[in-house]
Amino acid sequence: MSALYKEDAKKKPTNLSINSDLLAKSRDLQINLSALLESALKEKLAQAENEKWQAKNKIAIVAYNNMVDEQGCFSDSTRDF
Repeated sequence: MSALYKEDAKKKPTNLSINSDLLAKSRDLQINLSALLESALKEKLAQAENEKWQAKNKIAIVAYNNMVDEQGCFSDSTRDF
């Protein structure tokens, strides 16, 4: 599977607009906003890529699930649980 993004890419300064009270309370708690935003963006990107993959492969997934419903799983005869 390919990487979501280049983790070694150079950091780039960016301007954001944030609720002033939210920012103040975050600073009081010493929350690293850059790290938090990167983490949230990484999670959102992974979710979007997953949804895109599922949409692209929907027909194959439905066909496979239908086959398993009708014929069972290929390993049914070999498992002992």
